[in-house]
Amino acid sequence: MADIKKVLVIGTGVLGSQIAYQTAYSGFDVAVYDISDEIVGTARDTTFPGLAKTYLNEVKDATQEKVDAALARLTYHSDMASAATDVDIAIEAAPERLSIKEGIFADLNKVAPERTIFCTNSSTLLPSDIAPSTGRPDRFLAMHFANRVWQFNTAEIMGTPQTDTAVFDRVVEFGTEIGMVPIPMHKEKAGYVLNSLLVPFLAAAAELAAGDYADPKAVDDVWRIATGAPLGPFQIYDIVGLNTPYNIMINGDAEQQKLGAWLKENYIDKGRLGMASGHGFYDYV
Repeated sequence: MADIKKVLVIGTGVLGSQIAYQTAYSGFDVAVYDISDEIVGTARDTTFPGLAKTYLNEVKDATQEKVDAALARLTYHSDMASAATDVDIAIEAAPERLSIKEGIFADLNKVAPERTIFCTNSSTLLPSDIAPSTGRPDRFLAMHFANRVWQFNTAEIMGTPQTDTAVFDRVVEFGTEIGMVPIPMHKEKAGYVLNSLLVPFLAAAAELAAGDYADPKAVDDVWRIATGAPLGPFQIYDIVGLNTPYNIMINGDAEQQKLGAWLKENYIDKGRLGMASGHGFYDYV
């Protein structure tokens, strides 16, 4: 497999921006793509400088020189052909809708070099659901990151039966090269390892609060005290951001949809979206 030198990250939301900055911080040139000049401008002027400050404050051995060098390795694009020029690997971090991801990969396949590896950061869709749209199923797989990638630095890597073994192994290596702990999966599993464990756990916590059995803080206190865990489930909700679990809930069964409605009515509709917004189950400003 050829060396990976240039990386494309598609999407400048919470995880897309983190993946892009972490990759640039690790020494790679990174093209950042989103659908409009306005969105890309916000990422360039606000999101990425904010991440630089976070790394300077939270990442061991981070210096002003290192965080500035990472910013300098980022280029910004609202044109897919420009973004995909000479890239070796592309990581999609777009909204969690199959039609959106299919459209992105179909467009990307038209302009990306034949050698380019395609990855999706999808948290709920199987890569085999998306693979037909990519035009290169042998060079396509999932690479799933957790929020706050500089701290919770796992990269779950999951191929399809069509994924070339050499491509899979190269993406595992790439995970290490960008400071992640790669978690190779033997076969496809909706939710990977992390969300297969985390989603039922967070849903159980939501049932306790939505059913008025206990307040979110009390649930968190019990979990932390009784298990020694550093965070309770509602603290994790706030770190993840409430929109992501909401989107999972509303696509679940009837009970999950009820929890989604509770989350939306009591928190999301009131602007309490999690730590990034300053307010979630807890207040951060």
